[in-house]
Amino acid sequence: MLEIAENGRTWVLSGPTSSYAVHLTEQDELLHLHWGPAIALADAEELAARPLPGASSFESRLDGREEYPVEGGPRFARPALSVRTPERRGTEWTFERYDTEGDELRLRFRDGGLAITLHYRTRGDVVERWTTLGNDGAAPLELLRADSATWTLPEREGWRLSQLHGRWAAESRLVRSDLTYGEKVIGSRRGHTGHQHLPWVALDTDATEERGEVYGCALGWSGSWRLAVAQLPDARVQITGGAGYDDSGLLLLAPGESFTTPVFAGLWSDTGHGGASRTWHTYQRTYVIPDADQDRPVLYNSWEATQFDISEDQQEVLARRAAAVGVELFVVDDGWFGARTSDRAGLGDWTPNPDRFPAGLKPLADRVHALGMRFGIWVEPEMVNADSDLYRAHPDWVQYQEGRKRTEFRNQLVLNLAREDVQEYLWEQLDGLLSSAPIDYVKWDFNRCFTDAGWPGEAYPQRLWVDHVRALYGLLDRLREAHPGVAFESCSGGGGRIDLGIMSRTDQVWTSDNTDPLDRLAIQYGFSQIHPARVMAAWVTDSPNTQLNGRVSSLRFRFVSAMAGVLGVGGDLSEWTEEELAEARRWVDLYKEIRPLVQHGDLYRLRPPTGGLSAVQYVRGDETVVLALLQAQHYGEPLPALRLRGLDPTVSYECLETGEVHRGAVLLHHGLPTGLRGDLDAMVLRLRRI
Repeated sequence: MLEIAENGRTWVLSGPTSSYAVHLTEQDELLHLHWGPAIALADAEELAARPLPGASSFESRLDGREEYPVEGGPRFARPALSVRTPERRGTEWTFERYDTEGDELRLRFRDGGLAITLHYRTRGDVVERWTTLGNDGAAPLELLRADSATWTLPEREGWRLSQLHGRWAAESRLVRSDLTYGEKVIGSRRGHTGHQHLPWVALDTDATEERGEVYGCALGWSGSWRLAVAQLPDARVQITGGAGYDDSGLLLLAPGESFTTPVFAGLWSDTGHGGASRTWHTYQRTYVIPDADQDRPVLYNSWEATQFDISEDQQEVLARRAAAVGVELFVVDDGWFGARTSDRAGLGDWTPNPDRFPAGLKPLADRVHALGMRFGIWVEPEMVNADSDLYRAHPDWVQYQEGRKRTEFRNQLVLNLAREDVQEYLWEQLDGLLSSAPIDYVKWDFNRCFTDAGWPGEAYPQRLWVDHVRALYGLLDRLREAHPGVAFESCSGGGGRIDLGIMSRTDQVWTSDNTDPLDRLAIQYGFSQIHPARVMAAWVTDSPNTQLNGRVSSLRFRFVSAMAGVLGVGGDLSEWTEEELAEARRWVDLYKEIRPLVQHGDLYRLRPPTGGLSAVQYVRGDETVVLALLQAQHYGEPLPALRLRGLDPTVSYECLETGEVHRGAVLLHHGLPTGLRGDLDAMVLRLRRI
């Protein structure tokens, strides 16, 4: 809901429980008024009437209060906008007007030929903000920095910062720390979202999992990015974020051109970190993720079973075994195309290898469909091997610096997707591929970072950082429109490209290359702080875990760990015993029963994966399911009780595993269902209202 004051200078955006308010002074200073519990327009006008503190020679009256700080004038805080023209640098803007379209508010400003529009929109209790910058002048202007938004928090003592950090095979791990004076900057200068940080932060003072105020912000951008959390000298806190890592140059806007920043979304919750997470999850399932109301199928991926040594007959054998355990989507991973017998060749040549698939992919896809499964493939379109037909024909199509060595990671180079000829080549290749066979799913990988990000001959080569991502989005949008039945998964060597931007164009994401079920608990716990189980791909692979750490774990523990998201199987089914296959079928059948709760329900984190017992709960309608995983048990100590959340305290629930009936806020004591004991044990509990 949007409310506007009669004088047209105060605006209040409200969701079910929260409000966001801004005010424009008579001097055209756009000030932040409120972000928090729901308020009325009259409350916002009362806040707007309060005078700002006076300025001094050393401090700014605007710092910490301005809604979108620009560079120049009486400001010392980090600017969200930094612009350079041939004559000057900085911005001295004036207000032009506001307008609305549906539930979107647009505040329009101008500085000479630079048109600045600040966009606002509520999605439930999530506020979406972004900025459009247009060059209406006669000369080019350079955007050195163009952040999506700056968020201002209320004055509080003792702010605590939550963030998700990591590396390859150890992504999305949650850390909370006290916020101190100065700036905390996280981001990626790698050309993609990165394994090191997810573009999300949360701040609180004393929140628990289920109680207390939490402020959260998440950026929807799949390239290099930066979030800066600043505690200013007067203790105010601002969060500024957007595309690009530094201020060396983002884009050069020619006359008539414009740039729209990615969405920077924010929320306030008074129901703790768990409540904030559930709000994020609902927002993404409702407004971000394509076809989020549809169940994601149980998949099998052949990579760990075969790696590059694949053939059509061998894939069919695996497909038959996968179908027998209840798999619904069979995916052929790397190695089906070009001269791809190792990671040294073939990337860029997106046609089936004639020795491995003599008649293309269609015969295998048809047989997979005949087994009752969908068919999927792996691709890595943004990369190329030096040993490929594409690179031999177009060595200038990669990112490189003139006169410098072309760095190779994983024996591959990055295609310059900002080039229109590269975009058109990939469209023709991928559209032709998806038209050549009944392909239902594409795992889209991105296995190396930008290093030699140059573009010889281009007048403004820095633009490739932004235009690569915009071209990626455009290509995915075009493919989805042309092939609406095809689902896409975002992968980047695991969790290297997970953000709201890529999620608006893909159906699920590959959370991590680490499939060890114990390691996955912390990864999945962190992932759930912002993103829903509906997109979190998780596999059951072989034991010992030969891909990473050699850990031995039971099939039971592996399945329950992976059932917390979109279940997949990635082990070598040709080596599984009949007993293992039969057990796997029982787990897959159980997952299909609880899938609506896991993928579409409300998530409650009952116990963190910090050792001992961890548990997550999903609630949907009259049903709930608990996944409990015991990491280790020491000295015969009893396990802690689990108090379930999100249930009606006035009614009774029956536990389907035990037949026992529980009243209200259910308290599950240790040993109640099956008796978890020892190390790496797990259980699934289902309860239904009676």
